Amino acid sequence: MHRRQATLQRIAQVHLSSMGKTVGETIGHGKRQRLAWLGLLAMPLLIPVALPGMASAVGVLCLFVAYGLCGGQPKPLPAWLARQTLNDRVQSVLVKSAGRAMQLLGRLGRPRLLALSNQPFRLLHGGMLALAGVSMAVPVPMISFDNVLPALAVVLITWGLRLRDGLMLLAGYLATACSVASIGLLWWGGTALVSAMWTWVSA
Repeated sequence: MHRRQATLQRIAQVHLSSMGKTVGETIGHGKRQRLAWLGLLAMPLLIPVALPGMASAVGVLCLFVAYGLCGGQPKPLPAWLARQTLNDRVQSVLVKSAGRAMQLLGRLGRPRLLALSNQPFRLLHGGMLALAGVSMAVPVPMISFDNVLPALAVVLITWGLRLRDGLMLLAGYLATACSVASIGLLWWGGTALVSAMWTWVSA
């Protein structure tokens, strides 16, 4: 366990030490590098903190990484997303959250159910990441913790692929399904409430 924790801490440190000022400079072009960075960038969203615009940017980045997974090759980011800045506050929160998360992942994650992380399942991984990204990017009014489940799904799927941990991947799929269901319920409940209030006001 300590060896796994040390390995993950080393991987995270290598990526964090090469962090640039923008998303494009930071995530690079390699598939493994993009997966690791997507997982790292989603970690601060596990705790509801005020980082304006980060959830939407991570959600859209998730879609591009998912598209690259499905196609087998990383796809170029659109210019507006590549130019998104990672300011000092984002970098500070990212380093702190990554340190804690790596300790937990090193304790829980290990290679198992290896078949699930093999190439034939790339469409499934990409599809699940895309759903998690959409759930994260869709705004839900007046809910401060609506990104926690999608962020958890992204962290579990990305690091499940890096660690070849099939059980972690399955947990990520479950978190994705729960996040899609919760976003749908929140929008349904909000629509029903607005409709009821409009009916009451216009009566």
